[in-house]
Amino acid sequence: MNIVTGAMGSLIPKLGELLMEEYKLHKRIKKDVEFLRKELESMHAALIKVGEVPRDQLDRQVKLWAEEVRELSYNMEDVVDKFLNHHRIADAVKEIKEQLQEVAARRDRNKVLVPNPTEPIAIDPCLRALYAEATELVGIYGKRDQELMRFLSMEGDDASKKRLKKVSIVGFGGLGKTTLARAVYHKIKGDFDCRAFVPVGQNPDMQKMYLIIIDDIWDEKLWEGINFAFSNRNNLGSRLITTTRNFDVSKSCCLSADDSIYKMKPLSTDDSRRLFHTRIFPDASGCPSEFQQVSEDILKKCGGVPLAIITIASALVSGQQVKRKHEWDIMLQSLGSGLTEDNSLVEMRRILSFSYYNLPSHLKTCLLYLCIYPEDSTIDRDELIWKWVAEGFVHHGDQETTLFLLGLNYFNQLINRSMIQPIYDDIGQVCACRVHDMVLDLICNLSHEAKFVNVLDGSRNGMPLQGNVRRLSLQDRNKDHQGTTLRNFTVLSRLRSITTFASSINIMPALSRFEVLRVLDLSHCNLGKSSSLQHNLKGVGHLIHLRYLGLGNTRISELPPEIGNLQFLEVLGVENNSKLDELPSTVCKLRRLICLNVYVNKVVPTPGVLQNLTSIEVLRGILVSLNIIAQELGNLERLRQLEIFFKDGCLDLYEGLVKSLCNLYLIESLCIDCNSRETSYELMDLLGERWVPLVHLREFASWMPSQLSALRGWIKRDPSHLSNLPKLILCSVKEVQQEDVEIIGGLLSLRRLYIRSTHQTQRLLVIHADGFRCMVVFHLYCGSAAQIKFERGALPRAEEVAFSLGVRVAKEDGNCGFDLGLQGNLLSLRRHVYVYMYCGGARVGEAKAAAAAVRHALDANPNHPSIYIRMVLDIAEGAHADDLCEDKVDDEEISDDEEEN
Repeated sequence: MNIVTGAMGSLIPKLGELLMEEYKLHKRIKKDVEFLRKELESMHAALIKVGEVPRDQLDRQVKLWAEEVRELSYNMEDVVDKFLNHHRIADAVKEIKEQLQEVAARRDRNKVLVPNPTEPIAIDPCLRALYAEATELVGIYGKRDQELMRFLSMEGDDASKKRLKKVSIVGFGGLGKTTLARAVYHKIKGDFDCRAFVPVGQNPDMQKMYLIIIDDIWDEKLWEGINFAFSNRNNLGSRLITTTRNFDVSKSCCLSADDSIYKMKPLSTDDSRRLFHTRIFPDASGCPSEFQQVSEDILKKCGGVPLAIITIASALVSGQQVKRKHEWDIMLQSLGSGLTEDNSLVEMRRILSFSYYNLPSHLKTCLLYLCIYPEDSTIDRDELIWKWVAEGFVHHGDQETTLFLLGLNYFNQLINRSMIQPIYDDIGQVCACRVHDMVLDLICNLSHEAKFVNVLDGSRNGMPLQGNVRRLSLQDRNKDHQGTTLRNFTVLSRLRSITTFASSINIMPALSRFEVLRVLDLSHCNLGKSSSLQHNLKGVGHLIHLRYLGLGNTRISELPPEIGNLQFLEVLGVENNSKLDELPSTVCKLRRLICLNVYVNKVVPTPGVLQNLTSIEVLRGILVSLNIIAQELGNLERLRQLEIFFKDGCLDLYEGLVKSLCNLYLIESLCIDCNSRETSYELMDLLGERWVPLVHLREFASWMPSQLSALRGWIKRDPSHLSNLPKLILCSVKEVQQEDVEIIGGLLSLRRLYIRSTHQTQRLLVIHADGFRCMVVFHLYCGSAAQIKFERGALPRAEEVAFSLGVRVAKEDGNCGFDLGLQGNLLSLRRHVYVYMYCGGARVGEAKAAAAAVRHALDANPNHPSIYIRMVLDIAEGAHADDLCEDKVDDEEISDDEEEN
């Protein structure tokens, strides 16, 4: 579905639904509905062709006709939705038919001709994410390690080293200023006590040595306000990096003799060619001779700008196949005069527009929807996909595939086509995205022209509230939104989607004003009783068309019983509300609910609620307090993700849960927690005996005391049960044996491991080179009773490692030099190393020698990961806590909260 097709993608199936027997339409009405459906199918096909042509190439009459049809489709869907609830349609169908005939007649009178576009480019949906990590981008190493790093260095006399230094990176859009700044940030952040990568508008207040990056400053006055937060009296060697497109802004950021301006340069011809060819010819076979000249001509027009190079390259491949030569020629002709510093904005828009218009129609809609988010937003992947589903952008092609998984396919295609940039979690899986500011500029303009989304941000740049816009984004660039009001009740009654950010809640009208609203996202807005706004959820029961309700982190303490009226609700998010401890019984009426997220809190469902939620796929944060609730989980056969909590466990309750789990054949993620220390071993024993994890299990997490016997049993019985498991978290196991290490190390897909043992007896655990071959994040804590050693070649892909060391045990077992195999090993480390040193029974000198030996070995690592050594002060003979605390001067200490993150 494209923006110019309006609501047709979802309207046409609804008209088909109206023709079903259950609605018992009058014969004349049924005939009219059939006429409307066929007419709209014809128009839909024509409008898709319109959407594949750049807007500036369309005849004005075509634009007017498309806008007329789009608006009519929205009105028609409003009528159909209301009928599905109230069964009143005869007069409305008659009126719509007349309007549609008038639009068709006007098209014929004015001889509107729909253009014939070029064939859209298809990208293989299986293609993995395009973007490598920033440090691997062609050209970054040379820039980072030479001139810019010299500006930031600590060289010079003592006074010079300690003064605050500012470096401003300047260059036009798309050159990679933010990418370069982020790469430098990750390279040197370990040298600073405090560091932050912040967007413009935030004012850090730091008292220690800090590294801060202020990204994308647009004018000098804005910088003047930001600069007040940074004192020139800071003599601790702090560093401040800014990025900007404006050279005058860059000069205003760097006024002292210690400051420097780094002017971004385009990629060299060789680096441009390498980046371009790497994207298109991944097998390293090089560019075939027939493409060499057109390749060079395209690169000249890209002007060494990475964003342009990657975007164009992504449009020249389809799956793993290179596009035909004539399509490269078409691309070359479309690029205009090429990129220079003087015309960068106009030509970059042209390049990005070319890629946009070659998207399939459904991906155009999904991309334009991203303009509801402010610039520099980190956009959660799952939240975005659920909104696409609720808006009706995702349609069933295969009944065996869920709408979420189809939406995930859309998300991955936008990444593959370089229209959005992936954000990775700690094991390299895409969990979110961001939109480059030049792409955001493009889609905001396209959205404005097509009246797709209205953005109100309290600034002069905000769009006026248009009478025929169906989606509204209330952003908080201007925190108080002075003078902004929403009083056009006609507009409000037509809105289908509202996304509100923080202080924008000030101008939100009563919910009863919205008649056809499908998406309401109030996440992070203050709706609590203590709020001065006294804004609550009164009226939510009137939103009978609502599909998505986001109430995460809103300080609510209860959900109104009227929420049961929302018979079409698919997604309900109430996570991070500490005062919300119960779900109303009316939630059982939400039979179309797919995702219920009360994550972090432990919310009690009323008995009888869960058994009716038979469409649910994601259920997170539920407190299982009664056996009947455990049994009801067994009815949720579509569950993919389940996170539950036991407060006071017992054998009957655990048996009910395990029996239910045996009915859930689609489970991909299972997370269990329990307060009861005494009985929780029984649950893991039951799981080991009676439950078999399926091959598509992607995450297993347990925060309760357990033994590894269950896991051992699953793997020994059939290793394929956990063959695709990337995440394993066991926070309180009784003991880890060498056998366990080797068994778990054989799980070939495992990328993140967290194990903490409580009663360790085996004194030495060795991490062998033949295990954990794909491990990225490795955490193994065995307290004071053991030491962990790494064999040469162990953990070949690990980027983050955490482990414990019992100083006394190492000393007693002859490891006087505290050699743990760290020297010249773990060569993929690039993020963090956490070492917990247990000093019980050790003297002060022994503890300090152990810390020094470990730090010396890790300091030699060529990737210079951040090193955190925590001395656990359960001191015994001859040592005092005060003595060991002196070590904090040399060895950093990490809190439990930091470690967990």
